[in-house]
Amino acid sequence: MASERQHRLAIVEFGRLLHGNGFVAATDGNLSVRLDERRLLVTPTYMSKGRMRPSDIVIVDMDGNRLAGKRNVSSEIGMHLLIYRLRPDVQGIVHAHPPTATGFAASGMDLNQPLVCEVVVGLGEIPLARYGTPGTPELAEALEPLVPSHDAILMANHGVVTYGSDLENAYMKMETVEHFAQIALVTHILGRAQPLGEKDVEKLWAVRHRYNSAGKCGSVRIPSASDGLQREADSKETADIRR
Repeated sequence: MASERQHRLAIVEFGRLLHGNGFVAATDGNLSVRLDERRLLVTPTYMSKGRMRPSDIVIVDMDGNRLAGKRNVSSEIGMHLLIYRLRPDVQGIVHAHPPTATGFAASGMDLNQPLVCEVVVGLGEIPLARYGTPGTPELAEALEPLVPSHDAILMANHGVVTYGSDLENAYMKMETVEHFAQIALVTHILGRAQPLGEKDVEKLWAVRHRYNSAGKCGSVRIPSASDGLQREADSKETADIRR
């Protein structure tokens, strides 16, 4: 079991990775770790995730009250509290604004299509939560219906939140979401998205259960015949525009 010091170092490490990979800018984003049943370690507000020190991390209780630390806790603590309350299995949370995935969220588009086998196995659907004002109860209310059955959620006009069995697992899911968003964007540009079929998705689902993949992922939406017709229409429209 990791010590508090180790958790602080992990938050600093993954905060720097978020910043270095361009998933956050300026003072954006926040990370947290569950210390025990009553306490969380959370990043402070108004601080670059690329410049944090272990001593900057704040300890709060499960109501968001600061127990230790000189800095103020992140204004989006309510989102973290909600996820820990609804998901006892979750030990780490990452919220960031990776550009491509956030672009989908700002366009009102989810990432639910089964386009990449590894994403189907690892995350399943990546749904889009309706907009909720950051730092207010609205954000938690928008996320609440989706948290129990998903480990990664796009937040409309805001960003992405991922969570898992530890902070590293949560961070890796953030990388997966952004990488998948980049792939999905290319399929949109090409106008040739080819989602996996029902039988292929069922096989991948079996693989997921066989290896007992950690976390949750809502049932993957299986493409229907109408989806295929719509893709053909979209491809024709794209081709007409390019002529």
